[in-house]
Amino acid sequence: MAQPGTEVIHWITSTPRFVIPLDGLKVPKSLVRVAKQVPFDLRVDTAFDRVIRSCAEDRGEENPNWISPRMIRAYELLHKKGFAHSIEAFKGGVLVGGLYGVSIGGAFFGESMFSRRELGGSNSSKLCLLELVRVLRVRGFTLLDSQEANDHMQQFGGIELPLEEYVARLQIAVKRPNAWSVSLPESVP
Repeated sequence: MAQPGTEVIHWITSTPRFVIPLDGLKVPKSLVRVAKQVPFDLRVDTAFDRVIRSCAEDRGEENPNWISPRMIRAYELLHKKGFAHSIEAFKGGVLVGGLYGVSIGGAFFGESMFSRRELGGSNSSKLCLLELVRVLRVRGFTLLDSQEANDHMQQFGGIELPLEEYVARLQIAVKRPNAWSVSLPESVP
């Protein structure tokens, strides 16, 4: 994470580590109703640069910007090399929400998400998360790392793992072939 207002980057390791079980995702009933309405056009890797820049916008004292220009450049390079990915939500052709993260083998490390309620994007980042989980399941991923627990992510059934257990799961996941390159079917039941 970058120190707000500077290019100084700090390496932070969360202990315990918070993960979203790919086989145990909990979806609030209200979000299921929203998803059935199909309010957004969800896409994969079509607007990575716009997603990361939207995630980097300052959201106030309670959620300060931790994504510096230097970090953006690094993630854009990872994206060009096939390691960083985004899920985007569009409404009427306008980007209203999204998330991005890094994939290595069968592990995906969620970095940040955003939604633009003022543009009709309520619940857009949540629906991007549901789409991410669908994509990860189809592609055979085994680990979705969300780093630190927070109320927003806990509603999806995330669990905290002691560091030793997390590292054991991580070692297995990263040894898998590059799962992101697996083709997606047009429709998944």
